[in-house]
Amino acid sequence: MGSETVSYVATEPQPSGMLFAKGFNDRLLRQQGQLERWISYLHDNPRRLIVKREYPDLFRVRFGLEVAGQQYAAIGNQFLLSYPNRIQVQCSRSLTEQEIKTSVDDALQAARQGSVLVSPAISPGEQAIMRAALDAKFPLIFITAWGFNTFSKPEHQFYNACAEGRLLLLAPWKHNNRRIQLTREMCMSLNDMTQAICNN
Repeated sequence: MGSETVSYVATEPQPSGMLFAKGFNDRLLRQQGQLERWISYLHDNPRRLIVKREYPDLFRVRFGLEVAGQQYAAIGNQFLLSYPNRIQVQCSRSLTEQEIKTSVDDALQAARQGSVLVSPAISPGEQAIMRAALDAKFPLIFITAWGFNTFSKPEHQFYNACAEGRLLLLAPWKHNNRRIQLTREMCMSLNDMTQAICNN
């Protein structure tokens, strides 16, 4: 598929009470299905803006949140940290598909019984568990290696969970404009932070 460019430009002055500021979104689309995803995203913009205005505290970045001696930037429902049962989601990278499926089932059962799942979702098993729990609308604490800045907001797949108060995103490290490759030491640090949050 050749690349497609899509631009949406607001050229006319908007009346008072407009939803969006004038400007444009200009992206070069290179993959199959990107155009459809962007159109869907743009159609959903007004709903997301209304949700954000209704629940501003769930979308505002809070800096300097201390949990178990570690400072975080946070987006989402901080009350999830006070849930009595928080469970660390940690899986070896060597798990088979069947072992991952069993781990997902076990984690979802714990979530059904009122546990909050906590993970940086590094390994394929951890990612599968957190994705399944997100889809099943269970509460989650996700520790991300990618920091937040003042303008950060939840990624598209996290938006509804954040609006519904069932997600807390924690970033222990400063924002960086580029994604860096996680080292083994960074992964171990994220797992240690997860354990500390669950034991706090």
